[in-house]
This record gives sequence, C-alpha cells and structure tokens, in this order.
Amino acid sequence: MTFKTETNNTITDSFVTDLYAMSQIEFDESVYNQAKKCLLDYIGVTFAGSNMLREKTLQMLNNLGKTSQSISVIGLNCKTGLLEAALINGLNSHVAELDDGERFGMFHPGAPIFSALVPVAQKFQISHQDFLKAIIVGYEASIRLARSLQPGLKDKGFHGTGICGTIGAAVAIGVALQFSKNQLKDAISAAATSSSGLLKVIKGRSEMKPLNVGIAAKNAVSSALLVMSGFEGPVDVLDGEKGFLNAYTGNYKNDELKINIKSPAIMGIYMKPYAACRHCHPAIEAAIILKNKHSLNPESIKAITIRTYYWAVGGHDHADIEGISSAKMSTPFSVAVALETEKAGINEFTTDLINQESIQLLTKKVNVYADEELTSLVPEKRGAIVQIETNNNLIFEERIDYPKGEPETPLSIEDVKEKFMGLSKYAGIDNAVSQKIFKNLTSGKNDLTELLQLL
Repeated sequence: MTFKTETNNTITDSFVTDLYAMSQIEFDESVYNQAKKCLLDYIGVTFAGSNMLREKTLQMLNNLGKTSQSISVIGLNCKTGLLEAALINGLNSHVAELDDGERFGMFHPGAPIFSALVPVAQKFQISHQDFLKAIIVGYEASIRLARSLQPGLKDKGFHGTGICGTIGAAVAIGVALQFSKNQLKDAISAAATSSSGLLKVIKGRSEMKPLNVGIAAKNAVSSALLVMSGFEGPVDVLDGEKGFLNAYTGNYKNDELKINIKSPAIMGIYMKPYAACRHCHPAIEAAIILKNKHSLNPESIKAITIRTYYWAVGGHDHADIEGISSAKMSTPFSVAVALETEKAGINEFTTDLINQESIQLLTKKVNVYADEELTSLVPEKRGAIVQIETNNNLIFEERIDYPKGEPETPLSIEDVKEKFMGLSKYAGIDNAVSQKIFKNLTSGKNDLTELLQLL
C-alpha cells in the first residue's frame, strides 16, 4: 500500500484544514437556525418540484429498474436506492427555480447539498447535531469555491451549481458521517473529479437545467461511498496545471478560499420569492412596484426598458418563449407576467399564461440591456433599472439593487413559512404534515428521525 505525502501547505490542504476545523466547533444558535431555515425552504421547493416532474421522475425510476428500495424520494411517497434518491431529489429541487442561492458565487448551494444529504441521513444513523453541522460546512465549501471561480465559470458556460455543488454536498456528507481530515480531503478529490454542469441546458426548449443538480447530488454520494470503501485521492486536487481550479477557469481568486469560522457563508445566502432565475428578480420586483405605485394597466404600456448587469442579459433577454423552463429564464416574460398578475410565483409560470395573448404582447415590448454602472457593482449588488413608457408618453422608473431575499433584504421566518406552506399545498401535501415539518424545524424539538419520516 502507498501513502500520500502530506505537505500541509497546498491549497487543498489549507482548504480541508479550515473545513475540518469548522466541523469541530459549536456555532451560535443563529447559525443553526439559518441551517434549519434553509432546510425548510428546500423541502417546500422540492415538494413543489416533485409535483411538477412527477410523471417523468416516476417513469425514470421505472426505467432504472429494481434497486435496493430503502430510501424515500422527497414528495413522491415511494422508495428507491441511495444514488437514485439523490438524483431524483436533485431534479425536483431545482425545476421550480425557487431554491436558495448565493450572489457572490452565482450559484445554488442548497439544492445539491440537501438532495444528497437527506438520503444519506436516511441510510446511516446521523445525529441531529451532526446533520446541522454538515449543512453549515457543506454550504461553506461550495460557496467558497464558487466565489473563487466566478464569474469565470459562467463566462465559460459552466453551471456553478453542478460544479461547486458536487463538492459542497460531498463535504456535507463527510461531516455528517464524521470523516477524518484525510477522508474529507479524499471526498473533495472524488467530487472534484466528478463535478460537471453546462449552462447550455438553459437555452430554448431544454428542460435539463435541473439535471446539473441531480448529477451533483448523485456524484456527491458516490464520492463519499468511494472514500468509505478506501479509495484515496491526489495530494492537491484543487491546485496545479491540471487541478480543479485551473481546469475550470485558470483564473481563480485564492483569497476567496480562506474561511472565516466566525462568519459562516451560509448566513449570506438568498432565498427566492419568485419562481424565475435569480437574474430576473430585480426586474420583477421593480415591475411589481411600478404597477402598484402608478396603477398601471398592462394595455396602457407602450415599451419596457430594462437595464441590468452584464451576466443577467445573455440567456435571459429572450422574448420568444419555448416552454415553462424557457419562461423561467426570461426576464421579458417574467416582467410581463408580473405586470399582468402582480405575482411571479410557481402558479404564474404555466403553459396557459405563456400562451395568453396579452402576456405574449407585453413580453415583446420588453428590451433588456447591459448597463456599465450596474455591471461594475457586481457581485456586491446585482440590480436592475426598469423603465416603463405608457401610450400617453408618461415614463416611470424603478431601481432595485438588492431584490427581496438577499441578506440585506431577507425573507422573515413568516415569509419562509408562507412560501413553504404554499408550495406544499401546490404539491398536494397534507396540511397536517406540512405543519408538523414546520414545527419540527422551528420549535427546537430537533428530531431528525421524525423529520425524515415526514418526508
């Protein structure tokens, strides 16, 4: 047997040392509460997604054939194997476009982490405290990596959620299973090797964007199982000419990999009130404000001009909508449906509304442009300026720098409960079950076994 030489001064070693140290401390109650809030938000979003994709995911499980059927799939009232559950959870968690995110990393950490961690918690006996720590450290790992690599990942066409989410989810599993520091390092190596995700899948009629999350969750579980089986990784998987960081962008920010244990990154995530890509949110919010402030009738609108940051234009400025997934990526449609209905929730992104003539006409009136000033403020601010011109030549304008849900404009626990209960109802979850889940995560009861049974 060969043994790795530990130099303790590589980028990977420094990163792993910080993450392992983080896993060994106790956090303030506010941090644990944030982890529970993120989990509650994830469950509601995944319930909704399980309803949206029910027919396709059940068919997929059938196509996969017989597996060890011991792990529940969230929201589907059926059981399958460990890897399959992570995959399906991942698909369901991202399809509604309501999962949490992190603006500096330009990605969604919660969906891959929870989609992998919940099935693992069902298979292995994990304490509630280890489960919460796993969430916090998993978020830390993926957010730090995403911050280091963005916007290079997006510019090259990579989906940060699939890539950094794979590693964050593997780290979360490692912490939950009390991996040693070397095991945690090997888990990162395996996850870095299997991480993937292309933004091409957000284009046109494609419905495969959630696949990036499903594959991330599945590969994270596989990475942890590899480590548990004794597989070892390289000394420094992150750095070097052929390492993870250089392979994906070649221009990463090393300082972003440094972890501040006193300020966990999970505290800086956003939660989404609107069922569209986050890049569309500042424009949606500004449009709703303008409609209410000036009592705007959509029929009276001549033109809508949206100025926003560079990365919110490409892939999000299309007015030709080719399905629900396309609508969720489109700022013109999102703004049009918000002006028509004063909402942009899960019930506003439907085939009926996509085909509604008044919304189609309004969508065509929206033009989206990159603004140098707003681009220069990214990632500190990711904003938009919406200008609406009416048929009688009145012009109204609204600017949003921090759309609702950012740490500067957070959703309250009441907001999250309303979102969770609404999505659970949409998915057909019994109200009593939804109330029990909410109570479990907010009352301090800390019963992970009961929570997993409710899922």
